[in-house]
Amino acid sequence: MLDLQPSDRRPGPPGPNGGGGGDELIRTYKGWKGNNVFFCGGRLVFGPDARSILITIFLITAPVVVFCVFVGHKFFDDFPHHRGVSILAVAVGLNVLDLIFLLLTSGRDPGIIPRNLYPPEPEGNESNGEPRLAHTPQSRLPRTKDMVVNGITVKIKYCDTCMLYRPPRASHCSICNNCVEKFDHHCPWLGQCIGLRNYRFYFMFVLCSALLCIYVHVFCWIYVKRIMDGEKINIWKSLIKTPASIALILYTFICVWFVGGLTGFHLYLMSTNQSTYENFRYRYDRHENPFNKGIVGNFMEVFCTSVAVSQNSFRAKVSKEPAIPPRTVNGGMSSPSLQKVSNDIEMGRKPVWHETVDEELGDMDKDLESSVTSRDLSRMLPPEETEGRGIMHSRESSRGRRGGSWEFSSRVNEDLRSREESLSKRVGEDSSVSSENDASRDLHVEISDAAATCRSRTGTGIGRL
Repeated sequence: MLDLQPSDRRPGPPGPNGGGGGDELIRTYKGWKGNNVFFCGGRLVFGPDARSILITIFLITAPVVVFCVFVGHKFFDDFPHHRGVSILAVAVGLNVLDLIFLLLTSGRDPGIIPRNLYPPEPEGNESNGEPRLAHTPQSRLPRTKDMVVNGITVKIKYCDTCMLYRPPRASHCSICNNCVEKFDHHCPWLGQCIGLRNYRFYFMFVLCSALLCIYVHVFCWIYVKRIMDGEKINIWKSLIKTPASIALILYTFICVWFVGGLTGFHLYLMSTNQSTYENFRYRYDRHENPFNKGIVGNFMEVFCTSVAVSQNSFRAKVSKEPAIPPRTVNGGMSSPSLQKVSNDIEMGRKPVWHETVDEELGDMDKDLESSVTSRDLSRMLPPEETEGRGIMHSRESSRGRRGGSWEFSSRVNEDLRSREESLSKRVGEDSSVSSENDASRDLHVEISDAAATCRSRTGTGIGRL
């Protein structure tokens, strides 16, 4: 499904390696960065857990089939002119209507906010008009901003994934990996986020499910009562004669508590103009809700307004984003700041961009310092004929230590102290030195040379031992 069609490709200019220049045109849904699943060429948009819809359909349809086969058709003879068929028709109609609302809820864009290609410019920061890369912003953006809604200040948050400031009442769904307008929750039974564009259909789906459970539950008891009156037996013997009714009564009794309670909860949320996320997170009952329009106005906002137009055109053709090539380090391929990111992931925190830049600059300084040091040390290495003498086996080294051959190290220390004292006297007596800083620098250079010479002598002496 995600393979490019020949009509979707447009060859671009050759790149430096002879390949395309990244001007290929693909459908938007084929390059979608969220976790959504698309069907019918991008016309149907599902969440990543779309397979759960099949389980939901089975849980709705199977009880209705059992009801029609074992209970519903028993009422055909109870009404004249075959009006008992209406009992089956209502059950099937509620089932079909419930499935339609299910597909309208789970198979459409819930209100996904398109991602930005680049992070927004910080306020008060002058830009040269060139886009910035996502991982190298010029300055750190504030995490929140204040926005006035109906005279009340509301904080909006910055989303690092979508690189935008989320509108009021929007939130980022970690399952679908999208920012959704008026985010309510992610429903695992429908495999989709519930947001601005599908909330009304979600409520109608829950309401129809509750009505269907009540309908089947009531008519199962009516059928049991019919058996009791027809055969003049008690309720327990009547239940034994219709095991299908027992199963449906238990099943619908359990389900009605779930979908019925959910229906009542969302009626309360709609009457107060809240979402499930806001109710559990912000608790508007403790302070004023800036979105509350009154009970009538809140219900009209949900049911009597047109469905918001989707901000995404999943079938539109867009240019395929070129992949950022990794850089070469010591003959191998490595992405920028790979070591820093891996360390941060292991430590359980996200890397910050300025820390990454600082560490890269620090690594460059260390490389430069090591190169300068290596050039200086190359002038202080002992001659080739003395290098080989400093190499000895561990057995000889341990034998020399046991034999008490550390007298040479004491002579080295005395030599260092004597040279340091002589150099200090020379610096104090030298009047041609322009400043004290220059003298101290010469002192450090001489001490470094003396230390290197002593180290070479130490290696030579131990080798002879």
